Amino acid sequence: MGLSKTIWAQPSEIIRTKQPDHPVLVFAPTVLQATARRFLKGFPGIVTYAVKSNPDEMVIENLVAAGVKGFDVASPFEIDLIRRLAPGAALHYHNPVRGRDEIAHAVKAGVKTWSVDSVSELEKLIELVPTENCEISVRYKLPVSGAAYNFGAKFGATVELAAALLKRAAEAGFIPSLTFHPGTQCTDPMAWDAYIRAAATICAEAGVQAHRLNVGGGFPNHRQQGPAPVLEEIFALIDRVATEAFGANRPILVCEPGRGLVGDAFTHITRVKALRDDTHVFLNDGVYGGLTELPMIGNIDRIEVYSPEGIRRDGEAIGRIVFGPTCDSVDRLPGELMLPADLAEGDFLVFQGMGAYSSATNTRFNGFGQMEIVTALSLKG
Repeated sequence: MGLSKTIWAQPSEIIRTKQPDHPVLVFAPTVLQATARRFLKGFPGIVTYAVKSNPDEMVIENLVAAGVKGFDVASPFEIDLIRRLAPGAALHYHNPVRGRDEIAHAVKAGVKTWSVDSVSELEKLIELVPTENCEISVRYKLPVSGAAYNFGAKFGATVELAAALLKRAAEAGFIPSLTFHPGTQCTDPMAWDAYIRAAATICAEAGVQAHRLNVGGGFPNHRQQGPAPVLEEIFALIDRVATEAFGANRPILVCEPGRGLVGDAFTHITRVKALRDDTHVFLNDGVYGGLTELPMIGNIDRIEVYSPEGIRRDGEAIGRIVFGPTCDSVDRLPGELMLPADLAEGDFLVFQGMGAYSSATNTRFNGFGQMEIVTALSLKG
């Protein structure tokens, strides 16, 4: 994966000038910083960034420049990355399951905030983590719909277990807190409503006042045609419901957006390798590369198509099956993409909103996967 030092005006200029045969991610720092400031201004609490969504150093540096001072880290690599790029930042180690070596690494790095969702992992932290100024956030789950996929399938305690864990963490001398994740690309604000009210129930059952409530990530980026998600409506709901649920005992609120922060700061340029019998589109990137997420959470339909000359195709949209470049049959985008009827071999498909889980999950399977990251002043045109 390479990084160009040239700053381009817009994606169409890159297409006209470079005619790239490999996938290109186009990064707009101005978009990332504007989104970060939007969170910092609008969210009623502390904003941290989920590093796993895009750990590129440019991303971290621009978030710090915008004023982000906390990061959700899930591995020793991410801990070391943030300690190097933002030495004074707060680190929230919210991967609920860790090896003893990983815990030791985090303790040495000064991590003070942890999460758990099980008795065994809580006892491990009690054994290995000093209690002084250390917070343990109990992660819980609910059967809530409205997200692209369910994070509760892997992590999260039931409400009953969460109450027991919260009480145990407090008794062990840790700062007791709660955390949840409503699910990725969550477009239904009522998911946060249910989770926040459940947090108040957990505190009541445990007889413990939570110091902080982390409302997770899940904040959506703009993936579908039409208006962009209104983040401020989600912020307002979280603020109102937290007060309704907790009253005078309202905990400090924290969020840890990944996709919601970085998603709209990148576009992804791919090229049509072949148009087989005017039916099947073969791209130079697919589900083993920058498009790995699409089969899991659905296609992005904010797609622009350009000719090699950088002219936007505007033919009538028709449904086409789209494959990636590998010889694996699962290398296919779900369903069909609505693409211009005048699509031709050598054209470029530009996917908007591709900042999260694109470069981070890119592989070199089958010899493909070369990806370049470039910087642009704008992602439009």
